[in-house]
Amino acid sequence: MAGLLPRDDSRLLSISPGRARFETPAAALTAGASGLILVRMAAAPPIAADFQLMAKPMGPRCNLACVYCFYRGKEALYPDERHWKMRPAVLEAYVRQYLACLHRAPEVTFAWQGGEPTLAGLDFYKRAVALQRAGAPPGRRIGNSLQTNGILLDDAWCRFLRDENFLVGLSLDGPPELHDPYRVFPDGRPTAARVLDALARLRRHGVEFNVLCSVHRLNAARPREVYEFLREHGVKFMQFIPIVVPAEGAPGAATPESVTPELWGGFLCEIFDVWVRRDVGAVFVQAFDMTLAAWTGRVPPLCVMNETCGRALILEHNGDVYSCDHFATPDHRLGNILQRPLAEIVNSPRQAAFARDKRDRRPASCRACRYDFACRGECPKNRLAPPPGEDQPRSWLCSGYFRFFEHSAPFMGQMAEALARGLPAAVVMRQFGNG
Repeated sequence: MAGLLPRDDSRLLSISPGRARFETPAAALTAGASGLILVRMAAAPPIAADFQLMAKPMGPRCNLACVYCFYRGKEALYPDERHWKMRPAVLEAYVRQYLACLHRAPEVTFAWQGGEPTLAGLDFYKRAVALQRAGAPPGRRIGNSLQTNGILLDDAWCRFLRDENFLVGLSLDGPPELHDPYRVFPDGRPTAARVLDALARLRRHGVEFNVLCSVHRLNAARPREVYEFLREHGVKFMQFIPIVVPAEGAPGAATPESVTPELWGGFLCEIFDVWVRRDVGAVFVQAFDMTLAAWTGRVPPLCVMNETCGRALILEHNGDVYSCDHFATPDHRLGNILQRPLAEIVNSPRQAAFARDKRDRRPASCRACRYDFACRGECPKNRLAPPPGEDQPRSWLCSGYFRFFEHSAPFMGQMAEALARGLPAAVVMRQFGNG
C-alpha cells in the first residue's frame, strides 16, 4: 500500500519534483526546472511532530482478490464486524486529532488506503474535505492522497480528485499479461483493462498520479518491459514494491508468487541502466531516489531504508491505530482514537520500542555491510531467517539489494557529487550523450 505524503522543505529531503508522491513517511518532494536537486534535511523531530497516519476507511474490504495481498486476511481482526465503512465519529476524530498533532507542519496530508478506499463512496471524501477545511487554521496547506486499484474511478471521481487536488496512487503491475495473473476480481476475471481505463481517465482529467507496481515472480523477470510499458502510458513517478510473502509452515521461505532475491536485484539493475542513461530528471523511481538520498549523506525519507521506523502508522475503520500497515496484528494495536488521544498513541513507549527494533534487531552482517548506510536492514517484515551463525533474521531480499547497490554505486557517486556542487543529478547522462 502506498501513502503519499506532505511537503515540508525546512526538514526534509527530496530529489523528485512536485509534491510528495511516494510511500515515504515524512517525505517531501521538490525540484528545479533542469532536474533533480537537493533540499536541506535537519535532524528528525520527535515522532509526534513528524508522522503519517494512513487511514483505511473501509478496513481490509476490497473489490478485488489479488493473490499476493497481505491485507485481505485482516478481516479476521474484526470477526463480528458488519459495518466496515468508517463512521462519522471516527472520521471527525481523525481529522481533528491529526491536524492537532501536526499543528506546526506547514502542510498536512491525509492518506487514504485499503483494502480499497473508494468503496467508501465519493460522499465520504467530500465530507472529509469539508471537515479538513473547517478544522485547518488559516495558512495551513491541506493535502490528500488516495491509493486505489482504479476499478471505481469514473468521471465523477476524477473530477473530484482533480478539483480537490488529490494525489492518486494507482496499482498497476505492468502489461496485462503480467498484471492479470495476480490482480483479479473475486470471480477470477482479469482487471488490467479496467485499470488502464482508469489511468487514461486520470490523465484526461488532469489528476496528479503515480503508479505503484508490485514486483512479483512474473513481472520481475521482465523489468525493461514493465518500465517501458509504464513510461509509454505517461507514468512519470513509479514505485516498485517487492512482494515477499512468508510461506506457511516453511520458516525462512517465501510463497511462489514472491519475488526472489536474484530477480529483485536484476529487476532494479536493468531498469536503472535504462533510467540512468536516458530518464534522470524525467522519470522518478522511488528506489533510485531513496538510494541517492543515502549517497548524499541524508536520511532517506522512506521508512524501509531508514535506520528506525515507526512513523507510518495506520488507522483502521473503527478508530484502532496499529504500528504499521505490515504489522496490523493484535500485538501491534496501540489504542483507539475515540478512547485515547492520538498524540499519546503515537508517542507511546510501545511504538517507540517498535521503531527501535528495526535498528536493534539486525544481524551483525548487516551492520558490517558496506551498503548498510543505504539499506539499514530493509523492512522488518521481509526479515524471514537469520544468516548462518547469527541469531537475528536478515532480509529475504538482501542479496538482491546488494547487487543493485553495487551495480549503481559508480553512478550514485557521480550524482551525489553533482548535487553537492549545486548541479542537477541529470548531468550523469552526459557521459552517454544525453542530458
